[in-house]
Amino acid sequence: MSQPNAASDRGRVGVMLPRDLPVNEVLPYARRAEELGFDQLWVVEDLGWRGGLAQAATVLASTAHLTVGIGILPAGARNVSFAAMELATLAQMFPGRLIAGIGHGMPDWMRQTGAWPASPLTLLKEYATTLRLLLHGKPGPGGGRYVHAEDVVLTETPDVVPPVILGVRGPKSQAAAGQVADGLLLAEPAAPAYITASLHHLHTGTAPLREPYVVTYDAAAVDDDEAGALARARTALKDIGEPDWAAHIAPMPFATQLREHRAACIDAEHFARTLPDAWVRELSITGTPDQARAAIRARHAAGATSVVLAPAGPDARRALTSLARALPHHP
Repeated sequence: MSQPNAASDRGRVGVMLPRDLPVNEVLPYARRAEELGFDQLWVVEDLGWRGGLAQAATVLASTAHLTVGIGILPAGARNVSFAAMELATLAQMFPGRLIAGIGHGMPDWMRQTGAWPASPLTLLKEYATTLRLLLHGKPGPGGGRYVHAEDVVLTETPDVVPPVILGVRGPKSQAAAGQVADGLLLAEPAAPAYITASLHHLHTGTAPLREPYVVTYDAAAVDDDEAGALARARTALKDIGEPDWAAHIAPMPFATQLREHRAACIDAEHFARTLPDAWVRELSITGTPDQARAAIRARHAAGATSVVLAPAGPDARRALTSLARALPHHP
């Protein structure tokens, strides 16, 4: 049974599967991402849209080499023993091609479904610990506050155990990732300063990881006309002035000015339209192919093992082709 090895996965570039892509375009999009040379494709699980496990299974079966990441499965949404069975099955059938992201889930969504716990961090730590034990063929632990899997053992375990990473923002949750997971998934925007701050939190755990997986998401637009790329990227940044994104912005040198700018704007759309170009460049992967490649390199240099591009703009298929021009090996 092989263990997750982040060192061998450094320098990867992935692309996000947009949640609103029409269903008849999902598999052509995934196959095209593979043809264009992306290393990874990441699926999301947002309440009311498509399920993460179903998307991952379908994409894995329809491609030959792509690694598929799930980012994220909310811990409160599934019994951990059955989630482990699903992930182990995918990892058996497609060895070395799966990364499992686990997180708290958006609080409003989880409350809406009755699945928000009194202690989200306790649930997440218990869940990730148990999930990793089960995927490795070990018995589930007992005595949890939320997670109950005592003496559960998976009969079918994968030869290559998929990494389990935590998609979390807060310092305590990121520190927990260093104790109970194989690394972090950082939602957009994930500028180099935010990656550095998150790694600092990760390494404050009691048993910090030596080689953590660090997967980053960023809104992305690539165009020979930088102004056109910046305009598309802006549309994806309209929410970053809201409180839920404070952790992403705090490490930036313009954090105070950005908060003041948001307070002065009548709504999120006005905020995004009037963001200075320099801030958009820092908070997305945008511009000409050379500029986008430089932004990807900066995130890898800050500690990201995988940089995932979230297509910005109305036409995801067209954006996919333009984003591929930023890949390191693109001519």
